[in-house]
Amino acid sequence: MENPVAVVTGASRGAGRGIAAALIASGWQVYATGRTVTDADGAIAVPLDHSDDAAVGALFDRIADERGRLDLLVNNAAAVHDELTSPKPFWEKSIALADVLDVGLRSAYIASWYAAPLLLAADKGLIAFTSSPGSVCYMHGPAYGAQKAGLDKLAADMAVDFRGTGVATVSIWMGILLTEKLRAAFSGHPEALAKTAEHAETPEFTGYLINALYHDPELAAVSGRTVIGAELAHRYGITDEGGRVPPSHRDMLGAPREPSAVEVR
Repeated sequence: MENPVAVVTGASRGAGRGIAAALIASGWQVYATGRTVTDADGAIAVPLDHSDDAAVGALFDRIADERGRLDLLVNNAAAVHDELTSPKPFWEKSIALADVLDVGLRSAYIASWYAAPLLLAADKGLIAFTSSPGSVCYMHGPAYGAQKAGLDKLAADMAVDFRGTGVATVSIWMGILLTEKLRAAFSGHPEALAKTAEHAETPEFTGYLINALYHDPELAAVSGRTVIGAELAHRYGITDEGGRVPPSHRDMLGAPREPSAVEVR
């Protein structure tokens, strides 16, 4: 069979770049999007502004022409402002932090809307959303929290619409990420970095989890759920760099909300 086809949004750096790299290492053909993506480590680099709906649609038209199907969409793109981690109240931060509700939440809906027909054309499909415990606890302020809660809800409600089609949706809470930016912040302090790494995850870790999810014969049973990546790794026996086992922060930060079974149409 031809290798499965994936789109990873926001793959210029950080989580998206790592997820794309892990999927490629696992045998996927990956279209990696981002406003500044150039070197995608073996992926098909697609410079793309996810606030441009027409450009997003053009990407999926291209995939339809080149591949005829899509097996996986990873919604990871987000507008991350420099003031995100500031402890100030939201009204003292830039109003631009609200952009994450556009490129982050709305953009995930738009990409999923365009991807759905291609996913349905394949034998099976998966939409994965990269989320965090910020959906249930206070983390970086209300804009960030609303975006993450929204992603979890997109996964829950899209699963209802996809039920019985072979397409599943899952939202994955990532832990502290050992991104290039975080590693750089510890430059000259290897001991401190090593201590932080004990409680963190590489960006590639989530990519290997998504690959395992896609190939799980029981994927349909997880569809619509929000899962904690570290707990998913335990289920699949996946370890991180150097054989580390990233911890779940459930007890400290909270648990994913269970979606109601009620459907109002």
